[in-house]
Amino acid sequence: MLWYESLDETIAKDLPELEVACDVLMQRHTSFRIGGPARRMAFPANAEQVEKLVKLAGECGVQPFILGKGTNLLVADEGLDTLVIKLAENMHEIRRLDEVTLEADAGISMARLAVFAQQLGLSGLEFAHGIPGSLGGGIYMNAGAYGGEMKQVVTEVTALYEGKVRVFSAEDAQFSYRHSVFCDNGAVVLSAKFRLTPDDPASIKARMEDLMGRRKQSQPLEYPSAGSTFKRPTGYYAGPLIEQAGLKGFTVGGAQVSEKHAGFVINIGEATCADVCELIRQVQEKVQNESGVLLEPEVKIIR
Repeated sequence: MLWYESLDETIAKDLPELEVACDVLMQRHTSFRIGGPARRMAFPANAEQVEKLVKLAGECGVQPFILGKGTNLLVADEGLDTLVIKLAENMHEIRRLDEVTLEADAGISMARLAVFAQQLGLSGLEFAHGIPGSLGGGIYMNAGAYGGEMKQVVTEVTALYEGKVRVFSAEDAQFSYRHSVFCDNGAVVLSAKFRLTPDDPASIKARMEDLMGRRKQSQPLEYPSAGSTFKRPTGYYAGPLIEQAGLKGFTVGGAQVSEKHAGFVINIGEATCADVCELIRQVQEKVQNESGVLLEPEVKIIR
């Protein structure tokens, strides 16, 4: 019996309330609008379902892929022969624990979380307002923008680790630039707590609107992309290095180095994963030849 046939039977028996879909095109679940079909995609409603589902998948011999909003992913054209567990579909509750502490599920969007905090007069998440991903992805990558990042406000992370739900302190999470311990240990982020600072809601909103305006002015938000394509190299910025190499507007198939911001690779129409990977390779090669700097992709390439 194939793994997905076994999984279908097991889910029908042990998790009959769980929503599962077959052969789901990943291009519909990623901001790049690229990616072939996932063999199975499940949409758990809570942490308990995630825990059971991961356990059942392991018993059926498959390592599941955890998906938030798919904003930092480039998925293979041939698709994924695995179970994709999408947290962003249903797991998006926020809870206020005290005057300055919020707790939110991993599937909530960073933007919605920031607005929720603003409406309560809580400052600290303004930077997250324009980040298009989910909280789980934001924790995983220690997402940041305009001088703010998750490690500044996160106090605890609840995650599924080695089959058990565990609480990680901010220190345990080992946040660093676009990295956390969850990148290395295979844990599934389920929720997180934040300690914020009381402030005037109107002032918080003004800061959020300012950051969003700056983002719209400088970034190609009108095109599908996975955000910043490359990590910031030590002592440099990826965009200027790419621009200095004469690569603004450089195109491979349907993938292009944005003419608005060279740090973004965009999908200008029917781009494939192969197009983007080849464009990234050529950009890396040309920038290294020009400046001696090897750019490291920030986008996660999933095959």
